[in-house]
Amino acid sequence: MTQDPSLTERLDRLETRVAYQDQAIEDLNQIITDQWKQLELLRRQFARLDEQVRDATAATGTSPGQEPPPPHY
Repeated sequence: MTQDPSLTERLDRLETRVAYQDQAIEDLNQIITDQWKQLELLRRQFARLDEQVRDATAATGTSPGQEPPPPHY
């Protein structure tokens, strides 16, 4: 069975495009996975900082909004 050269070329181009698209999808998936890991790390850090601020506020008995304004020069 003989194949049309233009059909073979089209098929080759399509297979090449699919291969590039598969690689692009894998690359994007890895980027998203890395970003989720970084986001989780930042969430944990934020929670720790929030807890530290709450502890400091509880220790002083005042919140930053309740402090008197600084003197003006």
